[in-house]
Amino acid sequence: MLFRAHHRGTKEADLMIGAFVRRWAAELTEAELDDLEATLDFPDVELSDWLTGRRPVPEDCRSPMLERMLVECAGLGAGLPPELRRP
Repeated sequence: MLFRAHHRGTKEADLMIGAFVRRWAAELTEAELDDLEATLDFPDVELSDWLTGRRPVPEDCRSPMLERMLVECAGLGAGLPPELRRP
């Protein structure tokens, strides 16, 4: 799952999604991992647009995991290691 999250097709998605999975995968429940796997099934362009706020997430695509990713990826420098983020 980590490899898949870091190799989405665009660098922006690789950074955002890969960082999220790296940070949380070990702590997720089995059900949350299933939800994450389903979220990773969305096409790269759509998922990137949703996570960056370029397009709203369609109601039929929303899930607790995607909502969690939206919150985490909304911050400035999402996907970058803390030492590379600007204050």
